[in-house]
Amino acid sequence: MIRPDQILGDITAIARAAGEIILRHFAAPIPTSVKGTRSDIVTAADTEAEACIVAALRARFPDHHIVGEEGGGQGAPAAAAPYHWFVDPIDGTVNFAAKLPHFCTSIALATPDRQPLLGVVYDPNRRELFTAVKGRGAELNGRPLHVTQTAGLNDAVVSTGFPYDKHTNPDNNLKEWTAFLKHIRGERRLGSAALDLCYVAAGRLDGYWEKDLKTWDVMAGLLIAREAGGTVTDYQGGSDPQRLERGRYVASNGRIHAVMLAVLQSA
Repeated sequence: MIRPDQILGDITAIARAAGEIILRHFAAPIPTSVKGTRSDIVTAADTEAEACIVAALRARFPDHHIVGEEGGGQGAPAAAAPYHWFVDPIDGTVNFAAKLPHFCTSIALATPDRQPLLGVVYDPNRRELFTAVKGRGAELNGRPLHVTQTAGLNDAVVSTGFPYDKHTNPDNNLKEWTAFLKHIRGERRLGSAALDLCYVAAGRLDGYWEKDLKTWDVMAGLLIAREAGGTVTDYQGGSDPQRLERGRYVASNGRIHAVMLAVLQSA
């Protein structure tokens, strides 16, 4: 059986190595390719950084299964693997391609039924390393993280994101955005789900919600937010949104969670 705390140093080193690849590309022109829609893009940095991460994980854990945003499933077959890795080489690719310095690398270790055990999110621009091991708390560059104590939604700053098919799908989060606008101090759209969850953990945001997220987007950030004392559920309050391929996530400091769910349900 693996000890997540004993491998945390190895995984943070892998994330930092990917970050150096990403920053090298960020300093140069960034051509893009379209994946599903014009909003869903990929760059050479995504594929090179993921290849670096996957190669390191396969060398260290040959019997594990790896789920990467760009490369799909790799390593040992999913059904036979004792552990699964979820890798997003650049969460916030649209920001990256636009030269907006708000994106990160996200790496998570989970059980085969998608219960996160270890999470690492690295923001190479700010040199901020968010980490968590299940049951051991969350940290930012080695310092403990704690969610806010904000008790009222009218005092809260919350964030969200919009799905890639927002131009054609009527369920595009616009109603939810409008509903929250009437109740909160500030509403933000920052462009990286992993960092949004880490910012809830760090007390920079009081809450966050978003739909149609993939497991590689949120698995690490979900654990980091929870280990910092936060609450993460689906839109109905269910505790395991990461079990779905395109989940709906609500994260908060816990104190405003019920009212956030009520606003979402009202929309």
